[in-house]
Amino acid sequence: MPGNYFDARIAATYEVKWPELFEPAVVDPAVSFLADLARSGTALELGIGTGRIALPLSQRGVRVHGIELSPAMVAHLQAKPGADGIGVTIGDFATATAGGTFGLAYLVRNTIMNVTTQDGQVECFRNVAAHLEPGGCFVIEVVVPELQRLPPGENVRAFTVTPQHLGFDEYDIAAQGLISHHYWVVDGELETFSAPFRYVWPAELDLMARLAGMTLHERWSDWKREPFTSDSRSHISVWQKSPRG
Repeated sequence: MPGNYFDARIAATYEVKWPELFEPAVVDPAVSFLADLARSGTALELGIGTGRIALPLSQRGVRVHGIELSPAMVAHLQAKPGADGIGVTIGDFATATAGGTFGLAYLVRNTIMNVTTQDGQVECFRNVAAHLEPGGCFVIEVVVPELQRLPPGENVRAFTVTPQHLGFDEYDIAAQGLISHHYWVVDGELETFSAPFRYVWPAELDLMARLAGMTLHERWSDWKREPFTSDSRSHISVWQKSPRG
């Protein structure tokens, strides 16, 4: 079982610490993209968290079930209006089973990198394939590893610098890993949060999908379907399970 870094402290302040993630300009394109792919009106979210995407997707008529490692995050989801229509399985989304099959599975905001081993990421794809209907799709939103932006000989890169929030990624290139460090000043006191990740390349994800019986269907640089190019800093990738199952 992987470590649960999203404890009660982080769950209680998640929307305050990352308010930009909840802006309609961020949420609405993602929900529209996913709703278009939700065959049979069903979707499985890996790492459902506090329901940032699941709740508005459910309001679009999609029946959403989630898998989530953090009971504290789920508690905040279940306290929100509309959450009674969303089922949640507590567990590691690389191995936990939700029961039944779905027309869509999705994983947003770099959450695939919370699985910190290659074997675990491969198992995540296999687990998704087992939950998908024939012809169903798996969607991942994740950054392109930013090694090109690391100065030679350095292993730390700032990704957020604002008066409210400082964020730094500390890379371990030999192990294909990083630790994200966050710092906030709240009521005159310093709050910190650090979590490990395994960054992963688009081509590596494609191979994981192929091992699980899925093939790349489309890839974009964002939810608005802007083309994916060599300059893209993130990607939305869609793999499809064979219609023959």
